[in-house]
Amino acid sequence: MTSDAERARLVEAALASISVGSKSFRFASQLFDQPTRERSWLLYAWCRACDDVTDGQTLGHDAAAPVDPGARIAFLHEKTARALAGEPTGLVAFDALRLVAEECRIPSALTRDHLAGFGRDATGWQPADEEELLSYCYQVAGAVGVMMAHVMGVAGDDTDTLDRAADLGIAFQLANIARDIVDDAAVGRLYLPWDWLEAEGLQRNSLAHPRNRPALARIARRLSELADRYRHSAKTGAARLPFRSRWAVLSASGIYGEIATRVTALGPRAWDQRVSTSKAEKAALVMEAFWEALMPVRPMSRAGLWTRPRSPSAP
Repeated sequence: MTSDAERARLVEAALASISVGSKSFRFASQLFDQPTRERSWLLYAWCRACDDVTDGQTLGHDAAAPVDPGARIAFLHEKTARALAGEPTGLVAFDALRLVAEECRIPSALTRDHLAGFGRDATGWQPADEEELLSYCYQVAGAVGVMMAHVMGVAGDDTDTLDRAADLGIAFQLANIARDIVDDAAVGRLYLPWDWLEAEGLQRNSLAHPRNRPALARIARRLSELADRYRHSAKTGAARLPFRSRWAVLSASGIYGEIATRVTALGPRAWDQRVSTSKAEKAALVMEAFWEALMPVRPMSRAGLWTRPRSPSAP
């Protein structure tokens, strides 16, 4: 049983993590009611730590290729398993996971799905086609969306709403990939499907060369359009959430959607500097999401969208 003092310590440490690691998520999380807000921070702390350990970085910055990536993934699995078994680990991120998993009954299968994405990163994996890309996006972000749905009180048997939560995470990751194509290539990461590159006549080892920017701009537009399909599907699920959670989700959707839109609009200049949104722009998107959250939503079919697996690795 976690004491009130210990819980407060973990929440404070998780807030410190998110304040540095993701200003967009931190901004949107303020819209949740207090219990949901704190639990979202606890979950984020574990997700951030997994990403940092895999990439050899600190709170999303200064990535350096790890000497033994396999050992790092094994470490994540071991500490995560201990946390889910209810054992204190002595590490804030994993103790934060232990706490939020207990309070929200987060299925352990979702943490395994998430770690599977980092396992792919550790091997230098690249998707062969769009389906593999979407599978990876589910692992590293869609599974987090499903865990967040549990944090927001979505029932474990509400399959469609959980699928929509996965859709939003997938949309976020597609936007991130579009924004970071050149930066990722510089550190040997490539999340663009082989068949997309072949269609554009691009080679992995010269992807970041300035002459390839027009082709990369076409790929970024393709990623952005794909993200929009999943983001719009997610709005059907968001409409089922309590108002404050709905507002927070739509705010995050708007912020990440704006990033994808800007990458597309900038075309070949999209990677001259990192695309981001200012505090004022985030505030405007939050207000836009407020009014959107008040409006009825016409349900959208998920027909044709990639769907998370219905296997022992997913609830």
